[in-house]
Amino acid sequence: MATNVVMPKMGESISEGTILRWLKKEGDTVEKDEMIVEISTDKVDTEVPSTVAGTLLKILAQEKQTVGVGEPIASIGAIGEAAGTAAQAAPAPVATPAPAPTVAPPVQAAAPVQPAPAASPATGGSDQAVVMPKMGESIAEGTILRWLKKEGDKVEKDEMLVEISTDKVDTEVPSTFAGTLSKIVAQEKETVAVGATIAFIATAQGSGVVSTPAPVASAPTQATQATPIQPPAPVAQPAPQFVAQAAAVNDNRFYSPLVKSIAKAEGVTPQELATIPGSGLDNRVNKNDMLKYVEARKSGRVQVAPQQAAQVQQSAPSFTPSQPAPMPKSSFTSSGQNVTVIPMDNIRVKIAEHMLRSVATSPHVTSLSEVDVTNIINYQKKNKDEFLRKFGVKLTLTPIFIECMVKALREFPFINASIEGTNIIVRNDINFGIAVAMPQVEGSPLPPALIVPVIKQADRLSLAGLAGAVADLANKARTKKLTPDDISGGTFTFTNPGMFGNILATAIINMPQLAIMSAGAVVKRAVVKTDDDGNDYIAIRSMMFLGLNHDHRLIDGLYAVQFTERVKAYMEAYRGDGI
Repeated sequence: MATNVVMPKMGESISEGTILRWLKKEGDTVEKDEMIVEISTDKVDTEVPSTVAGTLLKILAQEKQTVGVGEPIASIGAIGEAAGTAAQAAPAPVATPAPAPTVAPPVQAAAPVQPAPAASPATGGSDQAVVMPKMGESIAEGTILRWLKKEGDKVEKDEMLVEISTDKVDTEVPSTFAGTLSKIVAQEKETVAVGATIAFIATAQGSGVVSTPAPVASAPTQATQATPIQPPAPVAQPAPQFVAQAAAVNDNRFYSPLVKSIAKAEGVTPQELATIPGSGLDNRVNKNDMLKYVEARKSGRVQVAPQQAAQVQQSAPSFTPSQPAPMPKSSFTSSGQNVTVIPMDNIRVKIAEHMLRSVATSPHVTSLSEVDVTNIINYQKKNKDEFLRKFGVKLTLTPIFIECMVKALREFPFINASIEGTNIIVRNDINFGIAVAMPQVEGSPLPPALIVPVIKQADRLSLAGLAGAVADLANKARTKKLTPDDISGGTFTFTNPGMFGNILATAIINMPQLAIMSAGAVVKRAVVKTDDDGNDYIAIRSMMFLGLNHDHRLIDGLYAVQFTERVKAYMEAYRGDGI
């Protein structure tokens, strides 16, 4: 039986993708997880693997063709199956629907409209297996934490279906089909191998019989004849008014690159963007919200409360020294005893195990440098507005720091290596991890956890590419939208406790990596500088501590210090590429 390969969902706001290149041709044998096609979206170009092993029977979407998410792009059959079989077999279920008489006597109307079972071939429906997804290159199994739907519930395509845990991440997994959750195979707390069936969803694909509400015609004949059913008169609905709601307006909301590009094309100002009600998670504005707003804006149906602009301006933080702001109320509640016992949640257990393994395996050594980042601060302040206008993403210090570290990593390949037994594995790609604080788990008294999403092949990205990747991964982490691929394959990690005011912090190495770099807070201080003639003078400069924790099994002090000083040199000499 042939299996359709569909256009994968490449991100929360991505609704379509373009076929760049087929890596296999019709008739080729395909292994499971072997790359078969290269796809492009407005966020990324990526190669997509096959989910099954077999023969590529039919390519349904050609190169340069743009296809909606979930639409079939190819068909894979059993190994050795002849190409073209899928094309002949695919229409079969749809081509033979049970014929219904054009005019049926009213008294017999109830008989032929008995609904067929959802899985019946006559209706085009079927039970589709939901399998344990591949959660990363080294992940062979996952644990069912929580089913978000129960048997009998309706499920929309891409609606979150189940929460799954691995030794790297807890994540919610969406349904790849629309239908009814007919059976749950794997129960909560059960560990299941990748590719094993965990549930079935009853779908009704391509059948007029299922979608047409024919059973309505089974009402008594006399009533039908005496009182013809009249369609309800359409009620005049007022056009939706986009009135800004002060409580929901927040200029700290995340806006995806797609939303920003629409705003830029339509001339929607940042202040105006902040007034648009969002239907996404945490009131986020998505593509549909943006298109509806633009349509209403063009038709003159937009009403913006006059006080909103002032509210957006007032939301900027105040830097006037004052009493510390009150901390958010903790969800921790004491038991009233001398001690309160709280079981760790799954992700905290995994973090604890990972940290203990790292400390027990890697002999940690720390190297420190003090860096003058005045040039970086000046560059960021000078170019941030133009950067946002041109690339649709904020220019923060983090992508600039990453750019400098990546340059140094090219020159110090053993910082980007790992150890397997007695072998040293030097990585050719620089997959750059950034430590991000997760949001507080609702109802949990435990402090927020930390996760490290990865910028793949960071050495191939420009500053704009790095800034976009940092913003995207940080937002996905905070909204719990990270995929297993987003957190796997890292070769070096950067953590920035300076964002929260710490001037210095040491970090535990994120195994199997061999080093992690941390940046302290940027602080203005009076420092002694020397001019070209050798004369000393005192200047106000923006200073920062830079630390490298490294694995002494491979990285000795000299190599680590040379790397840290090389990063420092790139930071202090930073001039940027221009905007």
